[in-house]
Amino acid sequence: MDGVHRAGIPGVYAEVRDAGRTWRGASGVADVTTGRPVTPDMRQRVGSITKTFTAAAVMQQVEQGRIRLDAPIGDHLPQLVPGERGRKITVRMLLNNTSGIPDYIPYAFPSLRTPSPESLDDHRFRQFRPAELIELGLAAPPTGEPGGPLGVYSNTNWLLLGELLEQVTGTPAEEYITRNVIERAGLRHTEFPAGPRIKGPHSRMYEALFGSIDPPRDYSVYNMSWTGTGAALVSTMDDLNRFYGKLLDGRIVSRSSLAEMQRTIPVIALDGSTIQYGLGLHKVDIEGCGTFWGHDGTVWGAGTISLTRDDAKRQMSVAVNLQRWKKPDSSGTPQHHPVDDALETLYRQAMCGGTAPQGPAFVS
Repeated sequence: MDGVHRAGIPGVYAEVRDAGRTWRGASGVADVTTGRPVTPDMRQRVGSITKTFTAAAVMQQVEQGRIRLDAPIGDHLPQLVPGERGRKITVRMLLNNTSGIPDYIPYAFPSLRTPSPESLDDHRFRQFRPAELIELGLAAPPTGEPGGPLGVYSNTNWLLLGELLEQVTGTPAEEYITRNVIERAGLRHTEFPAGPRIKGPHSRMYEALFGSIDPPRDYSVYNMSWTGTGAALVSTMDDLNRFYGKLLDGRIVSRSSLAEMQRTIPVIALDGSTIQYGLGLHKVDIEGCGTFWGHDGTVWGAGTISLTRDDAKRQMSVAVNLQRWKKPDSSGTPQHHPVDDALETLYRQAMCGGTAPQGPAFVS
């Protein structure tokens, strides 16, 4: 972790569990101005890790017979996904990112294409409605035919799943997830934020936007309505390990639901890499170390990853308070950075311990 800090991340903190033993640690600062240190118990905006929580909530409704995985989404949300698209796209396709619906984020934040932070600053306190973001995604050119063999990761799918949850439960999705997933897992420091500020101890969250914000700017105060049931959760590393441990132990959804969540297909991630993705779960195979399940997530200034071995005995959750640190070359391609190698070393040590193998990156 000290190596990650030395490589350029202001602050990094983590919790690793191994067969009943727990290690927590932190390195660096939570505030580059004051030098306030990061601590292992800090709250973090965990980004797309939220998707596993949303997927678990949907699977609970599948178990109760209110949702069918292979039902057309137009059966539930005809106003949001009308016509042929609504008939072709199923709930399962939203969960595994094979719907062909593009991500709305480049359209909600148009300055990202430059890249420029103008949109990030303009929307800091904006209250988005899920329907308007979904409309942006549906209006963009499709990424493929619904149900194709190769998925394309899209946040639009996950706002639709939030609307689906509200439609079938009669309760706002965030409330349903809080009551039936977060509270069921016994998580005490995980919540959808009620406003732009994070309650409890937390770090500032620095966004570099591939060198276009220099020095990196703090976005820890931000209205998360732009991502909702896709990436808005705040949590701690302890809570994330607790959640994934209980999920893989069949205590959040049934064993049959978990088996559905672990049926993976190749999906093109937002960074262009191909990952093995199930229903709200990444699968990560590490030679000589095991198969891990979990998710990673980024929002402005905050990055988090949480992975649990399939036997639930080895777990790792890591948070950093700087994002998009890579700077582009003359062609605009982000260049390799020492932070990438330092994080790779940390992940291997955390997941594999003294048997950490060497080799190419294994985390998306």
